[in-house]
Amino acid sequence: MESEGDVDLSCSESSPEKDVCVVSEPQYLEDLVLVKEECVEKLSEGLISHYLPDLQRSRDTMQELTQNQVVLLDTLEQEITKFRECNAMIDVNTLFTEAKVYHSKLVNIRREMISLHDRTSKLKKRALKLQQQKQKEALEREQQREKELERERQLIAKPAKRT
Repeated sequence: MESEGDVDLSCSESSPEKDVCVVSEPQYLEDLVLVKEECVEKLSEGLISHYLPDLQRSRDTMQELTQNQVVLLDTLEQEITKFRECNAMIDVNTLFTEAKVYHSKLVNIRREMISLHDRTSKLKKRALKLQQQKQKEALEREQQREKELERERQLIAKPAKRT
């Protein structure tokens, strides 16, 4: 079983091409050989050149996705705002409906108050007329009684004066 930690990357000086790097597996810890910096640079460049285009495409794709996400979030916020405005309009419509109901109630109360005012005014006039009529009747009775008393006085025999 091999793992990446077991692999030794080194440049072989015995190879005809000095730029070629040879990979050998160390058998013991003492078999590890130091790698030249030039070989490390070439391997790094190869690794980077192999993965860099994919990483750049991934970065570009991620940027595009992020921009799309921002656009979607803005659109979503606008839609939420529209729904809130729509709900606010429903609330306003409800308030107008309630206002109409209360207005009709006020009109009915006003109509009743006017009717009650008219009825009380008529009752006050009638009560005043009745009171005046009773006073008139009482005055007439009093006058009638005085007339009867006067008549009785006149009917009572008076002694004649002696002359």
